[in-house]
Amino acid sequence: MIETSALSNSGLTIPRVVFGSSDLGNLYRVMTASDKFAIIKKCIDISAPFTVFDTAGKYGAGLALEVIGDCLHQLEIPANQILLSNKLGWIRSPLLSDEPTFEPGVWKGIKHDAVQKISYQGILDCFEEGNRLLKHYTPQLVSVHDPDEYLAAATDDVDEERRFQDILEAYRALQHLKEQGLVVGIGVGAKDWTVIPRIVQHVALDWVMIANSLTIYQHPKPILDFLAYLKSKQVLVINAAVFHGGFLVGGDYFNYKYIDPSLPENKQLLRWRQAFFDCCQKFQIKPSHACIQFGLSVPGVTSLAISAANIESISENYASTQTEIPSSFWEELKHQKLISNLSFI
Repeated sequence: MIETSALSNSGLTIPRVVFGSSDLGNLYRVMTASDKFAIIKKCIDISAPFTVFDTAGKYGAGLALEVIGDCLHQLEIPANQILLSNKLGWIRSPLLSDEPTFEPGVWKGIKHDAVQKISYQGILDCFEEGNRLLKHYTPQLVSVHDPDEYLAAATDDVDEERRFQDILEAYRALQHLKEQGLVVGIGVGAKDWTVIPRIVQHVALDWVMIANSLTIYQHPKPILDFLAYLKSKQVLVINAAVFHGGFLVGGDYFNYKYIDPSLPENKQLLRWRQAFFDCCQKFQIKPSHACIQFGLSVPGVTSLAISAANIESISENYASTQTEIPSSFWEELKHQKLISNLSFI
């Protein structure tokens, strides 16, 4: 039986597993339509009768939204069996060069570019475009996508404050959507979690998605304290990117940046991973399983987002969310100082 968490003030429940969709937007590689269809069907099959997809206009300049909408219609999935989260802030624009300009080198074989629109009207435009691409499977959860990156692009303090006001206006638009009954919950998706407390001072959030920040490799006390605060306010937390962009399961990219083994600044990170792998091998535990169980175990975390990259990883990662790991493994990680001495694991 899949555990669920109730969204504060709404009655909506979110399962412990949320399926990410960046790969459906051709992240780093082109995927065939048949492979994408099979992936979405697998996600639905293993999580029925209620499946959650997290998506965004940024993923392939709307391609992931389009794919999800097309596949749900082909599968004739009732709307009440699907919960969609759409992170808003990017909208399609014409592709005028060989590759998109909004994130060069990241999205492959896509037919559109994208522009950022974080403002009151911009967010409404993103919401309307998303609904069209989803073939009117309407998202129940909405958020401003990567406000941390939007603020980080500021040229000076004045520009930073202007950008923060843009973010607050974007949330004003989301609040109006909620008041009209068009969405159920308002949240935030960010890689740099430290921007979220600043937003919380101004916006009543229902849910938070934290990416690349709360993992078996990285779990500083300040973020653990913040999660305790969110829990006290009944704000749901979705923990995403617990593999650090695939690095913790053997990939070459850490938080989507290539890790060159020859560079001195990467040595410590690579040593940690090797020690982690050795410990996993000793206990016959897959690194992905360890990452998933750690990510789910943190107090305050209500759901885990797992990537819908391929059929094999979906099934394996989903199974890992259902199977706990012996305490002796966690004690060994603590003994080797690979994780902090945490009471919850």
